[in-house]
Parts: sequence; C-alpha cells; structure tokens
Amino acid sequence: MRRTKKKITPRVKKRTVLTKEKGPATKRKKTLVRLKKLSRHRAVRPQKAVRRVSAHRAKAKAKPKLLALRKFHENPIIRPRSTHAWETKAAFNPAAVYEGGKVHILYRAIGESDTSVLGYAMSNDGFHIDERLDHPVYVPRTPFEGALFLRSIKNYVSPFASGGGGYGGCEDPRLTRIGNRLYLTYVAYNGWSDPRVALSSISLEDFLARRWDWTHPVLISAPNVVNKNACLFPEKIQGKYVMLHRVYPDILIDFLASLDFDGETKWLKGEYKISPRPSFWDSRKIGAGAPPLKTKWGWLLIYQAIGNQDPGRYKMGAMLLDLLDPTKVIARSDAPILEPEEYYENEGWKSGVAYPCGAVIIADRLIVYYGGADTVVCAADADLGAFVHELFTSHRPLLSRAASKRTAVVL
Repeated sequence: MRRTKKKITPRVKKRTVLTKEKGPATKRKKTLVRLKKLSRHRAVRPQKAVRRVSAHRAKAKAKPKLLALRKFHENPIIRPRSTHAWETKAAFNPAAVYEGGKVHILYRAIGESDTSVLGYAMSNDGFHIDERLDHPVYVPRTPFEGALFLRSIKNYVSPFASGGGGYGGCEDPRLTRIGNRLYLTYVAYNGWSDPRVALSSISLEDFLARRWDWTHPVLISAPNVVNKNACLFPEKIQGKYVMLHRVYPDILIDFLASLDFDGETKWLKGEYKISPRPSFWDSRKIGAGAPPLKTKWGWLLIYQAIGNQDPGRYKMGAMLLDLLDPTKVIARSDAPILEPEEYYENEGWKSGVAYPCGAVIIADRLIVYYGGADTVVCAADADLGAFVHELFTSHRPLLSRAASKRTAVVL
C-alpha cells in the first residue's frame, strides 16, 4: 500500500504584548494574528506595520535640517537704479553696522562714470530697506582712488577691474565702530596700479545725523602689492588695534599700536596669517568678509573663499577666533555656509559670486550682507546659538541649497 506524504505546516508561535490604555493605568492582553508562512518558514510583518515603518522613515527623511545661513526670500534687497546716474550698473558688496536700533548699510555703487562710489541705505528690521539716499555718501577724493585721464585712452582695459568699475574708485567697504567713531576700510583703486587698502573715519554722531564729514583717506597697505579685504576688530585686544587684510592667498593679521598712518612710510606688515586648506573647499584663496563679531564663544569671522575644486565661484565660510588671541582659530567650517546658486548670484557682472562685506547680530540672530554676481545686495541669516553650535560640534554648518521663506525679524 502506497503512503502519501503528509504535508506539514510549521507552527508559528503566538506573540503577546502589553499595552497601556489611555486613562486609568490598566493593562490588557492583545493576541496578535497568526503569521503565515510564505517560504522556507520565513514570516513577514503585517502590511499595516510595513506601512507604519515606511511612513516613519519618510517623515524622518523629510525632517528639516539645521541650516547655516538662510537666504532672505525677497533677495536682492538692493538693486541698481536707472534713475541715478551714479548707480545704474551695480549696487553691491555692502558694509553694515547696527546702531540706534537700525541697520546702516554702505554699499558699493557703479554708474555711468564706471567709477566706484559708496551709497547709503537703512533697514529697521535688518531685511527690508526703509531709507535709501539719492546721492553717494563717499566718493573718490584723491589720485589713488581714480584716474580720470584713462578715459582719453581708447579701448582701455583695466587690469584689476571688478563689478564693471574699470576706472577705479572706492571699492568693497567695511565699517567698524570703535568707541565713538566709525572706521571705514576699503579698496582704493586708481584704474591701473595695484589695488591697495585705504582708511577713513567719521564720528558716530555725524554718521547717524547724515553729516558725511569723513576724514581725509590715507593708504595703509604697501605699494606694488595687491591688498584687499581689510577690516578692523571692534575693540582693542591686549591694548592694540587688530586688523585683518588679504595678500593672496592668505588672511593676514596685524596688531597696531595706533591707526595714525601717514600714507608714505607706515604700512600694514602681515605679522600673522590664516591660510587656505589644500584638501578643503577653500583651497585656493581666502579673505575676510565682514568685520569680526564678538560673541561669548569667540570672534565670529564670516569669510569668502575660492577652491581649486570649483575655481570660478566665491563661497562663504565661518571661523571662530580666540577672544584674547585672534591668531588662534578655534573652529572653521569644513563646508561652505552659503554658495552662489540663486539667479541673483549668477546673473550680473560676474557669475557665481556671493561676497560678504557686512554682518550684524540682532537679538541672537546673525544677519550677513553680501554682494551677488557683483551687481546686487543680498541678505542671509541664522540663529546665532545654533550656528555656533554646529560650527563647534561638527565644524560643518549645513548648507541651505534653496532660498527659504521666513518672516523678517521685528526689532
């Protein structure tokens, strides 16, 4: 008699879990359904559980990450104006100070004369422009700031032109308040020789009253050397003024007993330096952006850099410098905190440029002002504490790849 092989179905044990009822602290048993065998005695979770896990993963993936700098959704905040001959072509690279509950902005402007001058704008909330003057507030006054005779040379091409300003002028300002004075550092360019650093100042009272009584400018960097990106720390350190500047490819640091330069014999020396990093995004050249901001963690320096991996684009980074010894770098971003990816950072005189010149701290919020494509003024912000935390813990503040909408800070 032939026996038929009996089909054996493997047993799957029942599982029980304890769950808590809402309300009174009672417990109950819930018997789960018997899991069916699919193949080779392997069971799978119920489809409902699979859906729950998938939803959880999707939610975790969609969770927003901490951003380093968020671009203001109404950028650019300042554009060239066709109604004013001195700023028809470009309005960019802004210095900024926060005084009297307002953000005061000095921006570089280029118009029909192809000469750089400085315009003034003011914002109550740090983002929207509430006042903008119809005339420049700082113009070239010396031969080292502009060479008008170049206009007579046909098809003249300036060797160091930027932003369309082929005939020189006053470029890329930085503003720092020390005591009751505001110090202005900028690039003085005559249209043909090496750009150099110039210094002027104004009393805080005159500045706020719109009396533009600037001191006579004086050159403070040596001749025959291209020197840019100069800015002062907002207070003395160990009894001396501290100035950052840039001679390719480094950020240079000088400790100065006084700011009494004569323009003839006394120059910045570049006593210390902070260099590019060969294996990082800032491998080609770096320069100070906004003047350093004092925080309880250290001096916060927003800087601009170009890397050999992406040589055509100016990006932003951040450093923390020691409060007592700013030659010591405490932390430095391993990745850019902002990249030129929006249309206003790529459509203009130079594509791929996000160039910071000013920054302020208002109510624990960092706001950075920068030039886009050598043409317009833009703003980006971050929570200061979260920003520094990321800089300390990972040295890699995460990059915001898209302009995010946000509500402007109300002061």
